[in-house]
Amino acid sequence: MKLGTHRAGQPGPPDSSHGQLGPCRPPQQNGAVPGERGKQDKSVKRGNWSNQIECLHVPLLHHAGVLWYPPLLHGALLRAVRQPGLPRGLEGQPHVQSNAWNTPDCVGVLDGNLSSRAALNLALNATQKRTSPSEEYWRKYVLDLSDDIGNLGEVRLPLLGCLGVSWVVVFLCLIKGVKSSGKVVYFTATFPYVVLTILFVRGITLEGALTGIMYYLTPQWDKILDAKVWGDAASQIFYSLGCAWGGLITMASYNKFHNNCYRDSIIISITNCATSVYAGFVIFSILGFMANHLGVDVSKVADHGPGLAFVAYPEALTLLPISPLWSILFFFMLILLGLGTQFCLLETLVTAIVDEVGNEWIIRRKTFVTLGVAVAGFLLGVPLTTQAGIYWLLLMDNYAASFSLVVISCIMCVAIMYIYGHRNYFKDIEMMLGFPPPLFFQICWRFISPAIIFFILVFTVIQYRPISYNDYVYPTWAISIGFLMALSSVICIPIYAIYKVCCSEGDTLLERLKNATKASKDWGPALAEHRSGRYAPAFSPSTESHLEVQPLQPEKSRSEAEAASPVQGSNGSAHSQDSRL
Repeated sequence: MKLGTHRAGQPGPPDSSHGQLGPCRPPQQNGAVPGERGKQDKSVKRGNWSNQIECLHVPLLHHAGVLWYPPLLHGALLRAVRQPGLPRGLEGQPHVQSNAWNTPDCVGVLDGNLSSRAALNLALNATQKRTSPSEEYWRKYVLDLSDDIGNLGEVRLPLLGCLGVSWVVVFLCLIKGVKSSGKVVYFTATFPYVVLTILFVRGITLEGALTGIMYYLTPQWDKILDAKVWGDAASQIFYSLGCAWGGLITMASYNKFHNNCYRDSIIISITNCATSVYAGFVIFSILGFMANHLGVDVSKVADHGPGLAFVAYPEALTLLPISPLWSILFFFMLILLGLGTQFCLLETLVTAIVDEVGNEWIIRRKTFVTLGVAVAGFLLGVPLTTQAGIYWLLLMDNYAASFSLVVISCIMCVAIMYIYGHRNYFKDIEMMLGFPPPLFFQICWRFISPAIIFFILVFTVIQYRPISYNDYVYPTWAISIGFLMALSSVICIPIYAIYKVCCSEGDTLLERLKNATKASKDWGPALAEHRSGRYAPAFSPSTESHLEVQPLQPEKSRSEAEAASPVQGSNGSAHSQDSRL
């Protein structure tokens, strides 16, 4: 299947019937449609990725963004240059820490001999109140945690400073949109894999690493029927792959029209899951070593959420030789992952604003839009740098970034497959790829994916449990705010649907509903040269104004004559394309 269109003002494709290349440029392959001659299908207004590597790097980097939470950046920066709670002269033995933020229950163990482990086990069994230096450094120094979510306390100036630095870096990397961010991710997307490999090689050589890895690989079958497990797994996949966040759609919108999105989706999905599994080996090999060193089960040293990255794993790194080196590598990797995730999320919001307004004025001033969004993000992050910031962070993470994602993705599947129509959707993909999507994907999109998402949604509601942080139980008013945050990103969907039905033409409600669910007249590819078949434009002022017009070249005489010849569209139909588009 060929798309024989060419851009106005440039030499046309060679005439295959005569077997001559003619006076045309060397073809610029886009790598999507087999047998298609390369052509310029870039969007002049919005811009495109420079190459395929850039468009793959950003989604791959997005999936591991632990430091999306602003307060955690400061912990990474401090831990990268400092070893917490290790008084000089006490290395190699159980000891009580002597820093200003330490409590009498803070005990660190840096000795691997049996007597030290036995002494620690006795202390644990006797008091059950032992806290690690990493935990107290994290909670009492970095966060300076308050006693209640309503007690904001003071703004932690180090956290505020790191929040500002992170937003400045993100803005500078996105100052030119995808042109600048595409270059930055060459480093930020590849370096974390280098660090993971270094830590993996070091971890598997430690005593007890196999115990940690077996704990990681051994399934807990009693958790299979726990809806929270499935809900957390769904949230992790949605977040790591960017489903329902808008990040994937935004990044994909900067691809060329004939980009092989089928290939990209396979690469990103496999790489995402493989990276998560690989990172699990890195984490649990070190935790297995720590559990062996302390003489306890791996489950006693494993943690979840921020506690894993900033308490359990750092404490395990203190037990390694040359521990500052491993700490620097680990937390520098987390910083890069967090910045990379911010690139994607910020670009998503900026692109949505610019595309929604859509005029030349705002397109030329996209840098100022990026600056405005960055400043707004900084100001909204200030409450998270207070002493109660971690409470608010986890509240948003559990409600605004969990439940609503499942709802939005379920609505998205139903809207595309059953309102827009699966046949229209499959034809659109075939027009871009040159071949229809495989049957497996068609079945998943129509039946399996909506059913699984709906199943997770129902069981998440049935087995709902209020949020808590360690021993702190959130008050009712805070949980109510959490539900309102979750509702805020979902309620706009039915509100806008009701608005469109009320504004649609029709005498009855059914007629209005049918008209509201129809595609708009200007729906279709952004570039005029891609509007073939059912998207061939009827030239009227209303539709012509929405098409992006590529700049004309000086050689009008030849180009206009060539553009009048019929060309083969992606749907197999022949039509002529006016070069004056």
